[in-house]
Amino acid sequence: MNRPEVFSPRDAGSVLPKAGAALRGETGREDTPIALEYLRIAKRWKFLIAGTIVGFILLGLVITLLMTPKYTAITRIEIARESKKIVNLQGVEQEASDADQEFYQTQYGLLRSQGLSERVVGKLKLQDDPAFFRMFGVDLSNHGIQNGDAEGFTPANRALRTRLAAEALLKVVGINPIRLSRLVDVSVTTPDAELSARIANAWAENFIQATLQRRYEASSYARTFLENRLGQLRQRLEESERQLVAYASAQRIINLPTTGGPSDSRAERSIVADNLASLNIELAKATAERVKAQARFHQQRGRAGDTAEALENPAINTLRARRAELAADLQKLTSQFEDDYPAVRAMKAQLAQLDRGIAREEVRVSGSIGGEFNSALDREQQLAKRVEDLKGDLLNLKRRSIQYNIYQREVDTNRALYDGLLQRYKEIGITGGVGVNNIAVVDTASAPDRRSSPRLFLNLFISAVLGTMLGVGAALLLDHIDESITDPSEVRQRLGIPLLGTVPRTMDVEPSDALDDRKSPLFDAYLAVQANLRFVSERGVPSTLSVTSTRPAEGKSTTALSIATMLARSGRRVVLVDGDMRSPSVQSLLDVDQSRGLSNYLAGEDELQGLLVPTTRFGFAAMTAGPLPPNAAELLSSDRLSTLLNRLLEQFDHVVIDSPPVMGLADAPLIGARVEGVVYAVESHGVRSRQVATALARLSDSGARIIGAVLTKFESRRASLGYDYGYGYGQSGTA
Repeated sequence: MNRPEVFSPRDAGSVLPKAGAALRGETGREDTPIALEYLRIAKRWKFLIAGTIVGFILLGLVITLLMTPKYTAITRIEIARESKKIVNLQGVEQEASDADQEFYQTQYGLLRSQGLSERVVGKLKLQDDPAFFRMFGVDLSNHGIQNGDAEGFTPANRALRTRLAAEALLKVVGINPIRLSRLVDVSVTTPDAELSARIANAWAENFIQATLQRRYEASSYARTFLENRLGQLRQRLEESERQLVAYASAQRIINLPTTGGPSDSRAERSIVADNLASLNIELAKATAERVKAQARFHQQRGRAGDTAEALENPAINTLRARRAELAADLQKLTSQFEDDYPAVRAMKAQLAQLDRGIAREEVRVSGSIGGEFNSALDREQQLAKRVEDLKGDLLNLKRRSIQYNIYQREVDTNRALYDGLLQRYKEIGITGGVGVNNIAVVDTASAPDRRSSPRLFLNLFISAVLGTMLGVGAALLLDHIDESITDPSEVRQRLGIPLLGTVPRTMDVEPSDALDDRKSPLFDAYLAVQANLRFVSERGVPSTLSVTSTRPAEGKSTTALSIATMLARSGRRVVLVDGDMRSPSVQSLLDVDQSRGLSNYLAGEDELQGLLVPTTRFGFAAMTAGPLPPNAAELLSSDRLSTLLNRLLEQFDHVVIDSPPVMGLADAPLIGARVEGVVYAVESHGVRSRQVATALARLSDSGARIIGAVLTKFESRRASLGYDYGYGYGQSGTA
């Protein structure tokens, strides 16, 4: 058994902050491990938590049994980013790129649209089915329609019924994209399995039809727009062409079409430019011929027989060959005959004739070269003059063609726009009629065999989780706002005073009878308290001590009786004084007369022996409260109380005073200031620690020496960590 700490007036400075912390609602458990703290709370409020869980489970079971069974049908569709192209032509809508996630978000939004829901309602004729509105809990009477009466379904309110039915459908349809895929599940949950399957399939089919319709309407709008635009461009092209032709006629601009390049099949060229180009070519040829003729002409001057024409002339060459033969024959003759020989003279005459013929031919050849030169020069000059004239005409034509080119460009622009729109119009006409689609049904919905809700085990699990959360939350909240002392360790933590012992609650036996049984828990508990009191001072148990509490009925009188009994049984001389002159209880515990007692002595009576009552049962003497005085605090504030204590100590070893409660009265501080120590009784699971802290602060302010506390009416089953009686007996001194 460890020696307890003692609280004295010197410790008032340390207990007041702790009492203030208790007044602020602080528990002082900051040193307790968080796991043990939660375990303490769970064990303390285990019945609350368990009851909450069981209640929620029962509530979930009842709700599940009362819920209407529902069935879920699922249709799976595939949404591709690009539609499968039947023709290699671009549609009017721009296709989404692979990285464009907005495309899929748009498709999911269209699947949840009010318009699609109304299409499904119209397809299945749900707006004309009173059972459908009753099944989904739609009160048509709020909208001026007799609820559940088909006769109230008129054409005038058909649009309203369609909208209401569509809104009801949107609440039971779920759009669930499958992650990392192009698949989307369309789920429908209704009380009717067949209806769920019909709605799911109709939802997918109408979504595909709506997509095709939007594509067709977009193409139709584009075709109408292009038709109007083509008419405007056609009229503008005709006007610009008329303007171009009129200007060309007025300015006498004649251009010829050309096919020079495939990139510009409508290019034109002017006649002047063609003529200038042709004459330029002819002029170049004439110049070349003139230069060639001039070269031959200069070459034959002074050497007519050495010119190329002369050398290449067949007549001259023939004459020269004949002369060479005659010259050879003449040389043979002159070697044999004289020059006067007739044959020699005849051959010489032939040679002279051939030389004259060659000379004549050479003169004729030279004359023809000069004629060719003069002819070439004249032709060149004429072509040069014509080219200069055409250049002037071309420059004049270019000046007049500036406005013509402006008109021509306007014609070309209008023709390009017209041709482009015409080609686009033809493409849209083809793609709009094909009806391609990027959405396909993968799995159609069938009527489910098993209901999807309510799910009993899931609902029970959710109820258990909710009950646990609420129970734990309520336990934490109640534990936070609960200021009662539930564990022996909280006496030190919350109040800052030592714990002398823990006294269990006695249910079926009176405390006086339990003290007679040495094997009873109450006897053992107060035996531990008496043992701890021996260590509160150097002289052991204080000679004078009082027992008080915060409020009445906390067990202070039983504690005072038990301490006196334990001291008397240990061989000490003890007197028990009932200091509660407002609500005395010692006379009832001891079953003695209270006609004379403490109030008599404090009022001035000096005969002490007549005021003491011996108790053979408990082994100590007792002094009852005596007659009830009009003002007990006035009697206790006199010096008669100190005198009484001194006189009693002359006959007894210990004086134990059953003091009144502290709160609301001045009696307990007056008594506590005159005794050596005060034992404070604290009711377990009852009094608030804030009130106890306030009472302890009052006692400390009066100069009372608080020895420690006794935790009364303790119930181990309600303890946070399951303390048993052994804790209170064996560990009280260390609290």
